[in-house]
Amino acid sequence: MNLEALRIRARMLLATASLMIVTAAMPAAAVAQTNPDSPRADGSTAVARARVAADVLMSSYDPAKAWFPASWWNSAVALQTIGDYMQRTGDRRYLGQLDNTFEKDKGVFPGGVLSGDPLLGNFTSRAIDDTEWWGLTWVQAYDLTRNPKYLDMAVTIANYVNGYWDTSTCGGGVWWNAERTYKNAVTNGLWIRLTAELHNRIPGDTLWLTRSRTAWAWFQNSGMINANGLVNDGLTDACTNNGQNVWTYNQGLAIGAGLELWRATRDTDILASVRRLADAATGPNALVTNGILTEACDAATQTCDDNAKQFKGIFMRYWTDLVDTTHDAQYAAFLVQQAESIWANDRDAAGRLGTRWSGATSNDHPNVFDWRTQASALSALIGEVPTLTPQVSLAATMSPAQPVIMPAASGTTVVGIDLGASATGFFPLQTLASIDAPVGWNVTPRSTMLTLQPHGNAAPVSGAIPLKVTVPSSAIDGHHMVTANVAAAGLHFTTQADVLVAHKIDFDTGTVDEDPWLFDPDGSQSNGVQNRFADGNAHFTYRFPLPADATSAQVTLTIDAEFLVQVSADNTHWTTVLQEANRVTDGSNKADRTIDLTPYLGTAINGAKPVYVKVSDAFPDDGWGGRVYHVTANIVQ
Repeated sequence: MNLEALRIRARMLLATASLMIVTAAMPAAAVAQTNPDSPRADGSTAVARARVAADVLMSSYDPAKAWFPASWWNSAVALQTIGDYMQRTGDRRYLGQLDNTFEKDKGVFPGGVLSGDPLLGNFTSRAIDDTEWWGLTWVQAYDLTRNPKYLDMAVTIANYVNGYWDTSTCGGGVWWNAERTYKNAVTNGLWIRLTAELHNRIPGDTLWLTRSRTAWAWFQNSGMINANGLVNDGLTDACTNNGQNVWTYNQGLAIGAGLELWRATRDTDILASVRRLADAATGPNALVTNGILTEACDAATQTCDDNAKQFKGIFMRYWTDLVDTTHDAQYAAFLVQQAESIWANDRDAAGRLGTRWSGATSNDHPNVFDWRTQASALSALIGEVPTLTPQVSLAATMSPAQPVIMPAASGTTVVGIDLGASATGFFPLQTLASIDAPVGWNVTPRSTMLTLQPHGNAAPVSGAIPLKVTVPSSAIDGHHMVTANVAAAGLHFTTQADVLVAHKIDFDTGTVDEDPWLFDPDGSQSNGVQNRFADGNAHFTYRFPLPADATSAQVTLTIDAEFLVQVSADNTHWTTVLQEANRVTDGSNKADRTIDLTPYLGTAINGAKPVYVKVSDAFPDDGWGGRVYHVTANIVQ
C-alpha cells in the first residue's frame, strides 16, 4: 500500500470516528430509514436532494428583472416553492432573492415587461388568479422572515381581490379576470387559502376568517366538485359545472384551502371534505397513472404548456400540508412515491427535473426540462424532507454535468470536471470521494478526501475537487457516465457527469439532444421540439469542442425571426456573422444558414478546439428574437 493510500485510509478511519459523534447528535427523524432497500430516502438524503434541485432552480432566476424569465404567475409559484424549501430545510441562502423581487417588482409596469398584462402596482393585474399567487408568495416570505412588509403586501393584494367577489352571479365567488367573464376553481381555491392564511397570521382577525368561511361554503356548493369528488375547471355562464379538465392544481388548491381553513376553525366537517378530495384525487380513473401523479397533458401524445408544467407541484405543495396535518400513512406513502420516482426516473445528470414524473418520453413529445418543471418537481422533493429537519446532510454535483468530447483521429482528449460537495451540520465532515469511469478512461484523482466544516443549516458550506478525465480516441459515440460517490459520517450521495462522445453535430433544439451543446441558455426559452428562441436581452450560446485535428468546420443553423448570430473562440471576443436587417415576426425568413467556423479554430487545448456560437435578438424592443430549429455541422479532420 503506497503512502497516499495510507493517508486516505487514515482519513476514512477519522471519518468513521466522526460518524459516531455526529450520529449521536442527530434526531431520530434524520437517521431513520437508512436501510438501503427502503423505498424512502433517509431524512439527510432528502435534504440533500432538495438542495441540489433548489440550486438548479435558482440558477434560472434573473436578478436584474427579479423573476424567472419569462412568466409572471409562474415566477410567483417558483419563488413560493423556494420559500417552502427554505422553511422545510432551514437553508436561508435565497432570502435575498425574495426581497429583491419584492422591492423591484412591486411597482407599475406596462404590458409585456413582466406580464402580458399591465401590472397595476403591488403585484396586481387584471388576472385575478395571478394576483393571488403573489399574495400567497408574500405570506410565505412573512413566515420566513417575520418582516411585516410582506404580510402588509399580502393584505393589500387580498383587498384588491376582494373587489372581484360577486354574489350577483352564481351566488358568489371571485371572478377570474377584471372583465368578469369566468368563475373558476383556481381563483376561488386561491382566495380561500389566502384569506385563511391572513386570518391565521393577524391576531384578533374576524374579517378574513368570515370571508374564507363564506368562500369555502360557496365553493363546496358551486357545482365545480363533480360526482367523483374531482374539481373541474369552472362554471358555465349558467352557473353549472363546465365539465372541463380536472387539473391537478385545482384539486390541490381545494385540499390546501380546506386545510388552512380547518386550522383556523378546527371544524371537523372541513377536514372530512378535504379527505374526500384527497381520496378522490388518488382513486381509480383520477389523477394517478401507475401510482404517479399525472396531468392530462403528460400523455405521450401531448406536451404540457408553460402553465400546466407547474400544476403538479402545486398539488404536491398542498398534499405535503395534508400529510403534515393528518399524519396519514397512506397519504405519506403517496408523497414518497412521487419524490422517489422523480429522483430515480425524471432527473438528468445536471440535476434538472422534468415534467413527466414517471420519466416517460417520446420523440415527438419529449419529457421537457425547464425551470417551471424544476419548481414543480421540487415541491415533491421538499415534501419528503422530515418536518424535524435533519441536522446534517451531504450533497454532491459535477460541473459541467454534460460535457461533450469530439475526439481527434488519434491521441486522447482531456476534459476538466469539478466535483462539488455541500454540507450542513455542526461538526467537520471528512468526506471521501471516489470516482468511477468507463473502461479505458482515466480519472485523476480516482479517490480523495475533502474536509467540509458546516456551521448549521442556514448556509450550507461547499467545496470542490477538480477532476481530470482523459478520454481515449477509441471511445465510441454516445453517452458515457462518470460517477462520483461521496461519503462522510454515515452520509452518502451519488452524482454523475454524462459525457457525450460525438464525431458529428446534428440535433433538434428543444430536446435532450440539444442539452450537451447548450453552453449558456441565459434567458432563452424553448416551448417545443425544434424551438429555442431569445427575445429582448436574452441569448443562448452553443459550445462546439471541435477535434484537435480539425482543419475546417462549418455549422448550419435552421433559423428565423429577428436573429443576431455571433461567433467566438474564447466566449469573450465576439464577431457578428449573421444578422436579420428587417423586423420579421411571422417566420417568413426561416432558412438554413451556414457559418464558416474555420477562422475561429485556434490552438488545441486538452485535445479540443472550442468554438462558441451565440444567438440573440437583433431588435430587442419588440420580442421576436432569433429562433433556431436545427443545428448541423460539417467538420474536416
